[in-house]
Amino acid sequence: MNTLEWIKANFARKKPDRKLARKSIRHLKKIEKKQLFSEDMSQMRASEGRWYESLIYEMLLEVSGRSDMVKYIVRKGADAPFPPPEIEMGQNGLFYSNRGDINIRGNGQDIAEVDILWVDNENRISFAEIVTSASDLKDLEVEVHYKKRLLGYLYGQVIVPFVLFSSVDISRSSIIRRLVKETESVVIITPTCEEIKTLLTPSSIRGVPRKPVNHPKLIDIADIPLKRPFDYLSLHNKKRDKLIGMMLAGKGKEEMMKRDEIPPVSKKIIIGALYPSGIKALMQNRTFTMRGKIHSIDSIERDYSKVVLAIDIPEYEPVIYMKSRMKEEYVKIVRKKSGELKVESKRTPQMTGFYLWLESLKPTIGAKIAIKYGNVFLRK
Repeated sequence: MNTLEWIKANFARKKPDRKLARKSIRHLKKIEKKQLFSEDMSQMRASEGRWYESLIYEMLLEVSGRSDMVKYIVRKGADAPFPPPEIEMGQNGLFYSNRGDINIRGNGQDIAEVDILWVDNENRISFAEIVTSASDLKDLEVEVHYKKRLLGYLYGQVIVPFVLFSSVDISRSSIIRRLVKETESVVIITPTCEEIKTLLTPSSIRGVPRKPVNHPKLIDIADIPLKRPFDYLSLHNKKRDKLIGMMLAGKGKEEMMKRDEIPPVSKKIIIGALYPSGIKALMQNRTFTMRGKIHSIDSIERDYSKVVLAIDIPEYEPVIYMKSRMKEEYVKIVRKKSGELKVESKRTPQMTGFYLWLESLKPTIGAKIAIKYGNVFLRK
């Protein structure tokens, strides 16, 4: 029996009890404890998701004490060191967030978050994703594949064991069946959040302090150094230069999507900030919508001080970031299936690492590359 089979068998036997459900509350912030029983459904679901993730972590800690199949578990949540180092450009590797999440950082930006990380009995890094909804499973599949490649590269592993924990039965999904068929991957379905939460009441979770525990298998991120320390910016720029060269050579997305020798650490390539001539060339005959308002080149030049081109991989979808003149924010513009452009979200100073990177960019891209980018990625 390998480690994943052992974990699955033990989780099948181990059902959450009142003590464990209450203990998991220690990872929640004070406001999240209140929201766990909120009548506001969106707040309640968000808090419930954080609590369920903490519950799985606590269950893994408990079952790991019975065997050497799980050698170490990486601290998270209330067990993570606090405060973590300040986010800075140039940071590469694994870091903790302010709330104790395990993040993989490249040039200061969080490029991936791992719900649970452990070392198995063969000294291999393994990870888990935790879901409480059957929606967005396609995005989940893409994220899992990216994290497998990334962790495999960083820790020098051909195989990265993976567990998907879910509070909803998603075992019949074709996407999930594909994930299970992959080498050393399992799906564990637990009782629903609603069922487990019946073990708690608003009064029963009061007085649970957010504090770390002592456990013989808990280790810090720093205790498992990378086998391949990496310079994210250098690898990113190598990929960026290759893509720009392919655009200038008239290559299309199909050519760009072919696997190459560059390590798969980047899932977003920043092509660069545009000169005014590049902005005009790119947006002269294009518009985007935001809150029902159509923006054209005139309003773009008036309302935005910077335009940055990017590409999301592995789908090789275009992303354009525009810095507002009125607020400290960048709007993120993406392409709809119809080919039209729309604002999907915003990037603010609170998203420290990536925002700092966008802020550091000076114009380097002119009309020629802007036109090539438009022809490859923005055609309807």
